Amino acid sequence: MRTMERTEILIDGVSAYLAQEQDLDVLLRQIETAASGPAVFVEFVVVGNRRVKVLITPSSRVVISTETVQHDPRDTGNDAFPYGGLYDFDPEPLG
Repeated sequence: MRTMERTEILIDGVSAYLAQEQDLDVLLRQIETAASGPAVFVEFVVVGNRRVKVLITPSSRVVISTETVQHDPRDTGNDAFPYGGLYDFDPEPLG
């Protein structure tokens, strides 16, 4: 079985999983910078290839954890090809 690392980011109690191509080191630096000054939006891509913007303030609480999960070939980080959610569909014909 192929595996991949999945990173969860918890911001003020709200959880999201980062897309595979999201650069965690860059995101951490952006959060650190945003937290040291006035409120700033930080943007990143989550699983489902969806772009998210989060307002980070000096009082924001951010927790990041990583786990090994089964590989998902759809999780590319390319927000031009989202999947999951209300508009997801199975391209394979039924039955």
